[in-house]
Amino acid sequence: MKSRIKATLTCALGLALLLLVAIAAGAPPAGAGEPMPSVPTQSATGATEADLWHSIRQGAAGYTSLPNPRAGVLIQSDGEQWRHLRNGPVATYGTWALGGIVGALALFFLLRGRIRIDGARTGRTVERFNLVERAAHWLTAVSFIILAFTGLNLLYGRALLLPLIGAGPFAALTGWGKLAHNYLGFAFIAGIVLIFLMWVRHNLPDRTDFTWILRAGGLFAKGVHPPAKKFNAGQKVIFWSTVGGGAILGFTGIQLLFPFSFGTLADMQLYQIIHAVTALALAVIILAHIYIGSIGMEGAMAAMGSGQVEEQWAREHHSLWVAEIKGEPAPRHHHAPAE
Repeated sequence: MKSRIKATLTCALGLALLLLVAIAAGAPPAGAGEPMPSVPTQSATGATEADLWHSIRQGAAGYTSLPNPRAGVLIQSDGEQWRHLRNGPVATYGTWALGGIVGALALFFLLRGRIRIDGARTGRTVERFNLVERAAHWLTAVSFIILAFTGLNLLYGRALLLPLIGAGPFAALTGWGKLAHNYLGFAFIAGIVLIFLMWVRHNLPDRTDFTWILRAGGLFAKGVHPPAKKFNAGQKVIFWSTVGGGAILGFTGIQLLFPFSFGTLADMQLYQIIHAVTALALAVIILAHIYIGSIGMEGAMAAMGSGQVEEQWAREHHSLWVAEIKGEPAPRHHHAPAE
C-alpha cells in the first residue's frame, strides 16, 4: 500500500513540474504588456540616440541593401531650405520683377507713345535679316516663350492657376507643360547656338555704343537717332543677355533633366534655384525686347517678319550699317526732323 501511494505522489509531482515548465515557456516576459521607459540608447561607439538623429538630420548616410546608394539618406534637411528659398525670395522677387517691367513699359508707352519713322518714307526697302537668320530668331523666340509660360506655371501655378481651373485641368495642363518644357529646351539651346554663331561678330562692343548709350538710343527724344551699326548698344545688351542666360539655362536644364547623372541632390537643388532666377531675369529682358520689336517702334516688326525694312527706318536707327551695305561714306551723326 505504501509503495503504491509513493508511486502515485511521484507521478503527480512529475506532472506538476512538467506543467510549470510548459507555462513558463509560453508565458510572455515580465513587463511585456507595459510601455518601456524612454531612455537614450547607446551604440557601440558611445553615440546616444540624440546623436544618431542629429547625424541623420545633417544628411548622414546609412546602410541600404538597395542598388541606389542615395536611399541610405533618410532625411535631407537642405530640402527645407531649398523649398523656403524657391517659394519665398525667388517667387516673391520674381513677381515684383515681372510686374515691374510690365508696368514700366505701359508707363513708357503712355508717355512716349510709339516711336515713329521721323523722315519721309522712300518706298524702298533693304534686307535686314535673311531667311536663315529669321528662322534661327523665331526658333529661339517661340521655344523661349513656351518654356517661359510652362516654367512660370511650375513656379506659380499651384497658387494662382489651380484655384481657378480646378485640380483635374491643372494636373493635365501641368503634365503636358512639363513634357513641352523638357523637349523644347533642346530647341532653345539650338537656337541660342545659331544666333551666337551668326551674330557674334556684329555684337562686339565698339566706340559707337558709347554715343548711343549717352543719348539713350533716342528713345526719350523725338528726332534723335544716334549712329549705329547692324546692332545698336541696346540690342547688344539683349544679345549677350540672351546668349549668356541661355547658356546658363541650357546647362542647368540638362542637369535637372538627367538628375544625379552629374551631381548630388544638393547640386540639383542649387541648379534649380539658378535655373529659376536666370529664367526670371531673362524673361524681364525679353519682355522689353518684345515691346520695342512690336508696338514700341514703327517698322521694327518687319525686320523679323519679311526681313525687309523701310530704307528711311534703317537710316534713322542703323545709319552706319546702311552706309556699309550701300558703299556710302559713314555719316557722323544723323538727326531726322522732329515731329
